[in-house]
Amino acid sequence: MTSRRDLPKQILAALIGGLALFAGIVLMWTIIYQLSFAGRIFPGVSVAGVDLSGLSRGEAALKLSQTLSYASTGKILFRDGEKVWVASPVELGMVFDPTASADAAYAHGREGGVFGALSSQIRARGLGADVPPVILFDQRVAYAYLQNIAVQVNQPVAEAVLRVDGTNVISEPGRMGRALNLDATLIYLGAQLQSFRDGEVPLVIAETAPLMLDVSAQAEQARVMLSQSFTMTLPNTAGGGPGPWTFEVPVLANMLTITFAADANGAPQAQVGLDEKELRKSLGDLKVIVDRQPSDARFVFNDSNGQIEAISSSAVGRAMDVEASIDAVNAALQRGEHSVNLVVAEQQPAVSDQAFGADLGIVELVATQTTYFYGSSEARIQNIVTASAQYHGLLIAPGETFSMGSVLGDVSLENGYAEALIIYGGRTIKGVGGGVCQVSTTLFRTVFFAGFPIVERYSHAYRVPYYEMDASGHVDGQFAGMDATVYFPLVDFKFQNDTPHWMLMETYVDVGARTLTWKIYSTSDGRSVTWETTGPQNVVAPPETVFEENPELDANEIKQVDYAAEGADVTVTRTVWRGGLVYFTDQIQTHYEPWAAVCQFGPGSDSPKKLARKSEICNVSS
Repeated sequence: MTSRRDLPKQILAALIGGLALFAGIVLMWTIIYQLSFAGRIFPGVSVAGVDLSGLSRGEAALKLSQTLSYASTGKILFRDGEKVWVASPVELGMVFDPTASADAAYAHGREGGVFGALSSQIRARGLGADVPPVILFDQRVAYAYLQNIAVQVNQPVAEAVLRVDGTNVISEPGRMGRALNLDATLIYLGAQLQSFRDGEVPLVIAETAPLMLDVSAQAEQARVMLSQSFTMTLPNTAGGGPGPWTFEVPVLANMLTITFAADANGAPQAQVGLDEKELRKSLGDLKVIVDRQPSDARFVFNDSNGQIEAISSSAVGRAMDVEASIDAVNAALQRGEHSVNLVVAEQQPAVSDQAFGADLGIVELVATQTTYFYGSSEARIQNIVTASAQYHGLLIAPGETFSMGSVLGDVSLENGYAEALIIYGGRTIKGVGGGVCQVSTTLFRTVFFAGFPIVERYSHAYRVPYYEMDASGHVDGQFAGMDATVYFPLVDFKFQNDTPHWMLMETYVDVGARTLTWKIYSTSDGRSVTWETTGPQNVVAPPETVFEENPELDANEIKQVDYAAEGADVTVTRTVWRGGLVYFTDQIQTHYEPWAAVCQFGPGSDSPKKLARKSEICNVSS
């Protein structure tokens, strides 16, 4: 009798025995099956649909080579729209290997261990097993074939064209760019060849879109732009002003351009307008005409009542904003408009003609100086009158550094100046504006004795008698080194209004008395000036007289064209006092070159020196 304790052991022993029996049966069946098909392909195994059951590897290879002609008779199709290309697999680099394929069929069911092999054998016998054929695929051949297709498929991207022929607008649509992706297409081709079936292989084509495919709308917009001329005007010029300016149609056509920019969604957008570079150049030229500095009113001081009286009105300044005007012009054209106001900012003057002297701090005369020009020619006097008028009634703001040259303007015959003697290139010659330095010297002395800071000052190359004359017309050596010259923009005279009040300048020329008087009105801060001069030092005698032949003179005719002057160094020291204390001290240092007299004589003349002695000119003693 078996006890309960021994029952699990008996069940376990039975299971082990059963499994051992099953394993023995499987092993026996496998051995018998392997022996039955030794050297032959197991039943149910095929290659590319060709049944190879029970065949040896040689027989299978022969059968495959006789049955499968796909490499030479198969058809692979490529299509691009209406274009079609058909090639056999062998033309695409495929070679079928029947021996390797037979070997693959023979190996089916003999790999993967005992149970793996048994499973493959059973599946093949029951359901069949189609082993993939072994092919050799030379991708270089396929790549070359596809490259020939690419030549016919590929095309570069082409942007839409908008151009102008004369004044005619011509547009051409853009074109998609196309490029055959050879590597991706080869992957699809390899899969199709492996199937051993005819079929269509998709061509993998990458397309590139142009920024703009269609510009017909922009072309129509351009035609509207060129339908008539375009006019630009200044705003707020009812009272007069420069302009208007017009771009005629041919000019517009030459400037027309198309630009691309992203819209709010990031998509490219074409815009027709005038080329910004060309438009900037044209508007830059207009800016020179349009822009003007605001000008303060000019005044004179009425000494009898202490009030200022306007002698010329103030003027509003303006400045064209070129970049904003470019945008305005193109925006108007894109709206189909043919006129626009340029973008101009107004600049108000600091002082209008309604200003009061008390508000500006112009309440009294704070400085005045007079210089003398006895012996000046009519042309020199004309230049003194013309230049000094530029400063009559002029205002200088508190803290401003005043540039005399910036106010003087262009010294030319057109502006009322005459030809007189000037110093140029180491010579005293006839030139436009001789005598202007009488004006700069007068302002310099007015500023000097008023005690205002001098920022920039240049002396003449040599001592000029006009600038050292006293009231009696005699040369006073104490005024040596007290001249100033202006040849703007290279040479300027500048001083600073270092007071909190405005300054008013007045200039008066008394032609009969040969005097120029400069006055400055403001509010006195109690400053005063003491000064001392070294007088001419290191004096150098003038060089010997220079004699030159002048073909415009007659024989034995002689004329002095330049005058001798001693060279010297002069230092003037100025001390400015205010409230009993030294406000500042400065020095005016001047170096004068020794200057030779120059006499010119006509061709064929006797001894020039004898002619000079006879005429008592050019410092030639008898």
